[in-house]
Amino acid sequence: MRKVFSGARLFDGERMIEDSALVVEDGAIVAVTPFAARPLDAESCDLRGGVLAPGLIDWQVNGGGGVLFNETPTVAGIRAIVEAHRGDGTTSLLPTLITDAPDKLEAALAAAAEAHRSVPGALGIHVEGPFIDIRRKGAHPLAFIRAMTRQDADRLIAAKAGIMVVTLAPAAVSNDLIARLAQNGIIVSIGHSEATAEEAQAAFKAGASAVTHLYNAMSQLGHRQPGLVGAALADRGIVCGFIADGHHVHEAAARAAFNAKGVDGLALISDAMPPAAGGAKAFYLEGRRVTQVGTKLTLDDGTLAGAAITLMDAVRYATQTLGIELTDALRMATLTPARLLRVDDNIGRFKPGYRADLVHLADDLSVRGVWIGGEASARDS
Repeated sequence: MRKVFSGARLFDGERMIEDSALVVEDGAIVAVTPFAARPLDAESCDLRGGVLAPGLIDWQVNGGGGVLFNETPTVAGIRAIVEAHRGDGTTSLLPTLITDAPDKLEAALAAAAEAHRSVPGALGIHVEGPFIDIRRKGAHPLAFIRAMTRQDADRLIAAKAGIMVVTLAPAAVSNDLIARLAQNGIIVSIGHSEATAEEAQAAFKAGASAVTHLYNAMSQLGHRQPGLVGAALADRGIVCGFIADGHHVHEAAARAAFNAKGVDGLALISDAMPPAAGGAKAFYLEGRRVTQVGTKLTLDDGTLAGAAITLMDAVRYATQTLGIELTDALRMATLTPARLLRVDDNIGRFKPGYRADLVHLADDLSVRGVWIGGEASARDS
């Protein structure tokens, strides 16, 4: 059935369009057309104000709605996380497994492969560790951190789990293995790393294309020792994941990153844990209690342990606190991550043939409606 969405401004992935309508048929976008030229023989969806945008794309989601992927590395666990975040406008995401036992990683890879086929919005998996640097482990359990072997790399390549991001540190993974992963379609992101700028640049040259949660759990920027932060900010080809929650990064550092990288170099992420999107305020991570105060999550020793936000919360923070234009904030949550994940030929913008994953925002950026393939999600039907 053909549907026409009108009555709201349209954000098409790059710019805001006034007085226009979005035409959708059989789950796909047909056209963006002037309102006066919209088809009149289609079902009309009058949005009555606000902004209609592509569904948000989050490439780092540890959990949500009370579910932690590390504790529930199953298709059902992924489905619960996807559905929880969908309520706040995220229509595609990567369930993220932090450092854990080898059998957990095996289970997560198998679940991600099946969910990629059967759960709308489950794009694949983000494997964050165990191949990281113990000097920058953050909340990752020390017991399972280790160097990557060729067999490890081959197992990741063979997993066929959809889109795969692997966060790793040069201290634990050789540039030859980074190149092998990248050449086989895996998106390599540098994170949890004490790498020098030179080591980071060598990893980028080998094939790494991203940096995980910029500023956090990595060597910092100094004017003579730029570290991983400096290398990432200086390289226009590297996309940096960015947690915009007011806790992980100071406002001034956040603005500096935005000024350095721009909308094509920063991809907002939630780094969400179970309290996000409706979960309880406390949970256990590898047997360690994590507590939420406001939107901040910490272990008992004060270590930050992920975030309690959705990706839409990050968009709100970027606009309402950092003063970033809405078009830029939305782009960093749609088209930029779509390009990083190489799915920008299907989602992340309004173009003919693209999947009609949509989010309708009120002027205060609350979510009014979500559509998957042109069909209203459960919260909106």
